[in-house]
Amino acid sequence: MKAEDTHVTNLLEGAKQFIVPIFQRDYSWGTKHCQQLWRDVIRVGSDPKVKGHFLGSVVYVAAEDNTATITRWLLIDGQQRMTTLTLLLIALRDQMNQVQGNGDGGDEVSTPEELDDYFLRNRHGKGDRRHKLHLRRADHETLTALLDGKDIPDAASERVKENFLFLRDLVAQADVQTVYAGIKKLVVVDVSLTRGQDDPQMIFESLNSTGVDLTQADLIRNFVLMRMDESSQTLLYEEHWQPIEQAFGRRYRTEFDKFVKDFLTLQMRPGTPLKAAEIYHEFRSFFSRTVEKRGVEGILSDLRRFGTYYTAFSLGQEKQPALKEAFARLRSLVEVASPVVLTLYDYHERAKTLDVEEFVEAVELLESFIFRRSVCDMQTRSLGQIFASLAYRITESQPLLSLKVALYRQGKKRRFPTDAEFREALETRDVYDMRTCFYLLDRLENFSKERIDTSNFSIEHVMPQNEDLRSEWRAMLGSTWQAVQETWLHRLGNLTLTGYNSTYSDRPFGEKKAIAGGFNDSPLRLNKFIREQSAWNATAIEQRGKLLAEKAIDVWRPLVVDPLAVKQRELEDHKALAANYKIENLELDNTAKKLLEALRPQIQALGNEVVELPNDRSITYRVFDFFVEIIPRKQRLTLLLNLDFADCEDPSGNARDATEFAFIIGATEAGGVLYNLDSEGDVPAAINVVRQAYERVTE
Repeated sequence: MKAEDTHVTNLLEGAKQFIVPIFQRDYSWGTKHCQQLWRDVIRVGSDPKVKGHFLGSVVYVAAEDNTATITRWLLIDGQQRMTTLTLLLIALRDQMNQVQGNGDGGDEVSTPEELDDYFLRNRHGKGDRRHKLHLRRADHETLTALLDGKDIPDAASERVKENFLFLRDLVAQADVQTVYAGIKKLVVVDVSLTRGQDDPQMIFESLNSTGVDLTQADLIRNFVLMRMDESSQTLLYEEHWQPIEQAFGRRYRTEFDKFVKDFLTLQMRPGTPLKAAEIYHEFRSFFSRTVEKRGVEGILSDLRRFGTYYTAFSLGQEKQPALKEAFARLRSLVEVASPVVLTLYDYHERAKTLDVEEFVEAVELLESFIFRRSVCDMQTRSLGQIFASLAYRITESQPLLSLKVALYRQGKKRRFPTDAEFREALETRDVYDMRTCFYLLDRLENFSKERIDTSNFSIEHVMPQNEDLRSEWRAMLGSTWQAVQETWLHRLGNLTLTGYNSTYSDRPFGEKKAIAGGFNDSPLRLNKFIREQSAWNATAIEQRGKLLAEKAIDVWRPLVVDPLAVKQRELEDHKALAANYKIENLELDNTAKKLLEALRPQIQALGNEVVELPNDRSITYRVFDFFVEIIPRKQRLTLLLNLDFADCEDPSGNARDATEFAFIIGATEAGGVLYNLDSEGDVPAAINVVRQAYERVTE
């Protein structure tokens, strides 16, 4: 690497071209940045005592072997400064063409042709090499038109066009020699990297260590593509990265970092949630571990595929109506569901093991899980970890079933609320204070093929909120009207949707029904029960609440899963855990070892489905459930059996009631019968009890 201070005009002179890598973000400086540069140019150009003004660094590396007449350099850092300076030079050149007598006959550039030749064009350059700065996409087309003195194209880069016109107006009002004198005093740190030796990405990171105006996405893109030659950069960018940017559209800079966080969560399966500020560093770690196996193109291909899933779910770009609607409802409830949805989407789109109907059912199941827990006031913290954990447990061969099993096996603190819990909560809690109250009422209304647009509706209390109720309401509610209002005001049975909230106000019930647009005229299914009532009191509110709560059971479906599938998943988990242990590593004295050698083959002979699962202190035998755990002791074995003591037939009398013990040292399971095996002569009696436990779990 070679770094030295130099005037920017010296940097531009000679047969050379600076190329902005295709993966770099577009030119993004605004007029405020141009204004600051202009002030600096005029200040130093007007003051002969000022020797120079530091503009920043320009970092570049050879784009090729540079044996050509015109050397080409990839611009690693400095695109914004170099582009703005070029726009200023074009404006100065054009102004010189209009102003006569602007030369002084000395060493100064005295004609617009010389300025153009020194700093803007390569005299002998042909095709793409004829200009000293080569941008990308619309930026390039617009800059080329300005350099060539042509009309700005219709599909112009707005930033390039806007800044050029801004600078052109400033130059038109200034002395061109002052402007040029100021430009000649601009100094940069000229950092020339040695191709194949210096690490452009490392230097880029050190220059941008503050992270100002750089997203994690910018850093990731540069990290992946910067070390590659220009042709590879162009190919990978156009085939993989650019489609991602286009899919995210205007939300690329705000949403892409979130997507990469979810992508890395699925790829790396971290023990703790990834931090947003560390996504780039996590990606580097992931990339370094996987690039040898999957290659850069493989990683970018995966990133593009999952990016498509993300935009379909999180940005509402899904094309299939049923999925699009289910996605929208889930997003309205939770912001961290995408790891699960991305996993399901991959099995739907790539593996083809999840059809559309199953996909919709899976998303609606997640919607039900979140909403039921919210209604039941169950813990909703750590949802990010919950959804990540669920995603890890979904299998490619059976996505929907494995999701159901994973939801079932969440544990007590994360369990799926039952119908009874959900119904009771809906009937008894104040739902008006819920963040999702409107969502609740809208779903109850539109759980039908005939939908009503409620977007302009608001929540209506049939019995009014006004503490000073009108006399008609007091009479209808009875002598305890205050207690009735306090108890039932915000309950589900008293809430509905209407477009006439201000009209209804706190009118008497009869008027709310009969006025124009009242409940009698309402097309909403939610209001059918209301318009059928002659009075509105605690009894009516309670009855309607029960009816709506019962309907909610159908809207937010319960979790129904095959128990055998749950047991199979548990067995697979036990197998995976047992793979880390070997029976040979258990601490056994000679007596216990001989007893195990006699007992073990007879247990395994009980059935082909018997699975042997060792751990660090015992051996468990399972079919789906465990039926016996063998715990080594000094000169004996203790057998813990999955059998009720009252049902155990043991002529030997060695079996004991395990529930009499507060705990059993070394045991990992909870059984009802304890059997101590002291000699090989007792093995037949022990096998008799083990067989009973085996038959119990295989019935």
